[in-house]
Amino acid sequence: MSTPPEAELEFVDDVAGFFAREGMPLIAGRVIGWLLISDPPEQSAAELADVLRVSRSSISSATRLLTPSGLVKGVRRRGDRQEYFRIEPDGWSRMLAARYAKTAAFREITEAGLRTLANGTSERRERLAGVNELYRFLEEELPALWERWEARRDGGPRPSHREDRR
Repeated sequence: MSTPPEAELEFVDDVAGFFAREGMPLIAGRVIGWLLISDPPEQSAAELADVLRVSRSSISSATRLLTPSGLVKGVRRRGDRQEYFRIEPDGWSRMLAARYAKTAAFREITEAGLRTLANGTSERRERLAGVNELYRFLEEELPALWERWEARRDGGPRPSHREDRR
């Protein structure tokens, strides 16, 4: 495999940096970055290791981390023993949907905490109440946002920039 242009490698590193700031290992972010722009879109572990200049065990660890979310999928080709990895076409949506599905669960945890602190100081309750209110808001608003996204993704009307900023 030839070495990608420097600008492509910089993009990969920018993606990796973004995800590292979100708490993801750097190599997992680099895998995402490369799979977003790679040609062909499906890459073997050996190809990923070669282009990213890391060990195959690092690629294995990264892909094990990325596949449960649905963002990255491992696929096999008939007659080929290697596994290839790609970004799923709806992988971003599935990853975010899984994250947002946890909103109600965390809201419930914060409510239990508020019950636990029923006799606590107002300062302690206020911190937790703020988090609870945020998650309650997200739980109420995300379904409508998600419906708008699905309509847009499926070719529905796109709001003008003015409508987006309401």
